[in-house]
Amino acid sequence: MNFPHLTVARPAFAALALAAFTFATPAAAEMPVKVILDGGFTGPTAPFVVAEDRGFYRAEGLDVSIEINGGQPDAIGRVAAGSADLTLADINAVAKFREHNPGAALKAVFMVYNKPPYAIVARKSRGILHPKDLEGKRIGAPPGEMATAVWPAFAKLNDIDAGKVKIENLAAAVREPMLAAGQIDAVTGTSFSAYLNLKERGVPLDDLVVLQMADYGLPLYGDAIVVNTTFAAEHPDTVKKFLRAYVRGLRETIRGPARAVESVIKRNDSAHKDIE
Repeated sequence: MNFPHLTVARPAFAALALAAFTFATPAAAEMPVKVILDGGFTGPTAPFVVAEDRGFYRAEGLDVSIEINGGQPDAIGRVAAGSADLTLADINAVAKFREHNPGAALKAVFMVYNKPPYAIVARKSRGILHPKDLEGKRIGAPPGEMATAVWPAFAKLNDIDAGKVKIENLAAAVREPMLAAGQIDAVTGTSFSAYLNLKERGVPLDDLVVLQMADYGLPLYGDAIVVNTTFAAEHPDTVKKFLRAYVRGLRETIRGPARAVESVIKRNDSAHKDIE
C-alpha cells in the first residue's frame, strides 16, 4: 500500500530533527590562547589589548587571555616551558636564551619592529653629539640588558676606543636619575623609555641626544611575536588566526592611538595617558 503523504513528510521531519539537534548542540568552543607580556600594559603592547577590546580574537574563534609579568626573560622562559603559548619578545633576547638553552621550544612567527630601540642616550652639554664623542665619558649600563650586551659591537662598528670609555654597571632604576643629576654622561637603554623618563625628570629636551644603535651600523631586528613550538605544531591555524587578529589590533592602534591608549589605561592604573 502506498502512503504518498508520508513521502512528502519525510524531508520536513528530517529538517525539523536537524534543527532540533542544532539548537540542542552547544556552539563550538573558542580555542584558548594564553599570552604573557613582560613589564605590564604599556603603549607598545596596545595592539594586544585593542584586539581584545574590539573583539578581533573572538571573531577568529579564539579565547585569548593576556597576563603580565615583571621581566622579559621570565616571559620567554614561560613560553619555552609551555606555561604560556606566546609572547612579545626581543628577538635578540630570544637568540640569547636559545644559546643558553639549546633546543628551547621557541619560534618567532611575526616581526613587530624591524629594528630594536637600543640606544645610547646622552647629554649634549657633556660634549656628546656623535658615537666617537663617547670616548673619555662615563656610561651607565645596567648589566643583563640587551643594549648593554651589544655595546662592544656598537663601539667596534663606530671606531670607538672602548678602553677610553668608563662603563658604570648600575641598576636600571637609577640609570635616568643619575644621568639627570649629571653623575654620568650617558646611558645605554631603549630610546623611547629613557627619553621619556628623562623628560619626566625635567631634563631639557634640547640637551638630550639619542644615538639609535640601528642607525649607526648595528643591523638587528627588534621585538617579535614568539610562540611555543609544540603549541604551534599542534595548532598552526590558531597561530595564523591570532596573528590576523593582532594585525587588526595593530592597524587600529596606528589609526587611532588616542583611542587605543584607553585600552591600556583601563588595565594599568599607574600609566599616564600622554606618555603612553
